[in-house]
Amino acid sequence: MSNRAAKTAFGPMTIVVADQSYSPEQRLVHDDLAYRFLPAGLRFMMALTRWRPLENALMQAAEKTALGIRGSMLCRKRYIDDKILEALRVGNEAVVVLGAGLDTRAYRMPALANVPVFEVDLPENINHKRTTLQKVLGGVPESVRLVPVDFETQDLATGLAAQGYDIARRTFFVWEGVTQYLTERAVRETFRFLAKAAAGSRLVFTYVRKDFLDGENFYGAENAYERFKVKEKVWRFGMAPAAVPAFLAEYGWTELEQMGPREFTERYIEPTGRALLVSEIERSVHAEKL
Repeated sequence: MSNRAAKTAFGPMTIVVADQSYSPEQRLVHDDLAYRFLPAGLRFMMALTRWRPLENALMQAAEKTALGIRGSMLCRKRYIDDKILEALRVGNEAVVVLGAGLDTRAYRMPALANVPVFEVDLPENINHKRTTLQKVLGGVPESVRLVPVDFETQDLATGLAAQGYDIARRTFFVWEGVTQYLTERAVRETFRFLAKAAAGSRLVFTYVRKDFLDGENFYGAENAYERFKVKEKVWRFGMAPAAVPAFLAEYGWTELEQMGPREFTERYIEPTGRALLVSEIERSVHAEKL
């Protein structure tokens, strides 16, 4: 995978794999496939993290990049899992994962076994996903469609329609850990597509705070700013929390809930008794199409 943004899927997956070493009561994300989706070298490294001191050392290294990044990634994944189940209960009939990477939801969540799931990502990521699914599951399940689309240069609606997606079906859209890698034009182009979604469709997307990307507030993530914004220049788009409702309204969506460190900590971390911080640089938004 040559694209820099395309290589970022492995980091969150290693954090999910490390979380599986905790008891079911303390685990934030239940994902028995994450380990098998990793390349052989990373699987070996993560097997060693079953020794708690090494797991702690690796996770502390992640925290040096951005304070609370581990808790943030785990909580956002758990939150999306919960909202998928909620969306299915209120009548959503399909799931579209925008920037799917190594996402395992279509393969590990029983509720999605008979629900059409469309996984969209860069062509190179889709090829890697197809190869991974062949190795792990023996192929792509019938309920899943892999959709190669570059958000910056290709039309999302065309790519989805070619794989049988019907925009008239109420759909749950997942857009996790992607928007910061796009230009504002590409983000708005995606929302123009989402503006055509059926009423009652749901969406969870994440974004990085604009004041962080502008260098105004670092929230304990100076190393992440230096790496992703200054050196690699792959983080490009950000939003202000208070501006999100108006932005969504432009495209016919309404914010149902916005989750940050306080909300994630109260809902997910405190019940486990774990001492995990949650980063302020990224937030998650749950929205509904009007």
